[in-house]
Amino acid sequence: MSSGMVSSPPDTPGAPSGTEPRIELVGVRKVFGDARHSVVAVESADLSIADGELFAILGPSGSGKSTVLRMIAGFEEPTAGTIRLGGLDVTSVPARKRDVNTVFQEYALFPHLTVAQNVEYGLRVKGVPKAERRRRTADALDMVRLTDQAPRRPAQLSGGQRQRVALARALVGRPRVLLLDEPLGALDLKLREQMQVELKAIQREVGITFVIVTHDQDEALTLCDRLAVFNAGRIEQVGAARDVYDRPANRFVADFVGTSNVLEGADAETVFGRSGTLAVRPERISVQHNNTPAAPGYRAVDATVTEIIYAGPLTRVAARTATGVSLAANVLTATAGLPSDLAHGSAITLTWPESAVHHLDG
Repeated sequence: MSSGMVSSPPDTPGAPSGTEPRIELVGVRKVFGDARHSVVAVESADLSIADGELFAILGPSGSGKSTVLRMIAGFEEPTAGTIRLGGLDVTSVPARKRDVNTVFQEYALFPHLTVAQNVEYGLRVKGVPKAERRRRTADALDMVRLTDQAPRRPAQLSGGQRQRVALARALVGRPRVLLLDEPLGALDLKLREQMQVELKAIQREVGITFVIVTHDQDEALTLCDRLAVFNAGRIEQVGAARDVYDRPANRFVADFVGTSNVLEGADAETVFGRSGTLAVRPERISVQHNNTPAAPGYRAVDATVTEIIYAGPLTRVAARTATGVSLAANVLTATAGLPSDLAHGSAITLTWPESAVHHLDG
């Protein structure tokens, strides 16, 4: 498929305003097995991802996120529904004919080939002339800052370097869409954080659509422009990272994307002074000296500390109110107002802005 595809109208549900979708899923369903023993992996997925967007598909294991990625790539065909790339229906088009490349967690580098040979392999298979292959390979390695590693073999590289080789190999073919399936899952925390920054920089430089599948909430929030949260094969919420975090659609999203204090029924009435299913993020709650009154626009509740966890820049405080409601607060360790004598069993007051309490659909 060429990159000069006919674009469909920019009014597909879920697409950012004023942008044309590069990827569209309309009523996509995927069932594995037969009539007697079947598993619904994806149900009624409607999704639109803009051209040049860095998008995350987030969800726990078994939520259907990797199946969606494989259907976009062409490795799986939907049981029902339509997949469009650049406005063209590719639902039944095989993977090799889609303008898409995929980077898997395992990287799948050829151990007997050099870095440069790994990167140019796909171009050689396609019959790209040697001079052109070498030029494009050099450009791709420069983009991921591995020019000096071109003669080495994968076994001589660090995990982060191997990941960048896999990226270069996928980008050298100049796809319109790059799919990344748990691309940083095999890296340690420090290297993963470094690669998040590098991935964003590379995506910004090449300007193509990146779709990243991950179960890591922090990774999705750090990397993406927008994200879709999957659960049990269904999309729970689609939106900008900040919107999904600040205004989760339901209890699953509130609990899965970060952590939340979610209360309902009598507990919500007692603590929040409102009815319904309500949530407030732990970092919006302040820990004050006992019997501190609530400032205008704030709510306060007295509680007893049940646990304190020091986590470097953050201190996590778990507490229980007199009515037995458990609440958690994440406060900056250096916060001036944090009681200096805070300990298990301390009497404290928890306060938060009324505006920080969010109503959930369920």
